[in-house]
Amino acid sequence: MSFALHPAQAGDHARILALNLESEEMLSPMDAARLRELDAQSAYHRVVVEGDEVVAFLLAFREGAAYDSPNYVWFAQRYPRFLYIDRVVVASTHQGRKLGAMLYRDLFDFARAHGVGVVTCEYYTQPPNEASRRFHAGFGFREVGSQWVADGRKQVSLQVADA
Repeated sequence: MSFALHPAQAGDHARILALNLESEEMLSPMDAARLRELDAQSAYHRVVVEGDEVVAFLLAFREGAAYDSPNYVWFAQRYPRFLYIDRVVVASTHQGRKLGAMLYRDLFDFARAHGVGVVTCEYYTQPPNEASRRFHAGFGFREVGSQWVADGRKQVSLQVADA
């Protein structure tokens, strides 16, 4: 079966929440109210569907959003124009099928189309997320900082790539 990419709709939210929960150890928790809030603030919120099932999503914000993530705030204090990848999730049943790369290629196209030259993100280094490190390196991301989050329980590598 083939995959399609489209903007997230309210009807996709239940599946987006289920995917987020499936990967919550590497993400921040998100309930329905939080998802509605983030969706409203996002510059980019797209899903990959197979048939009628959402199997991946990516949520990203531009500068100027009223987003309270400490990692977003870190970038907002240092970059006047950027696109921040808040979270990307691929269903465990669909990993290894290049859906994350499909979303990233689309996101970079979106950034260029909107005149945004910098794409930012972070991933955990404590606990280590080696798969994320390799994936982001493949898209040209490089570390520009790090910080401890989650009340000092986790450390992130703050990354940027040229769009």
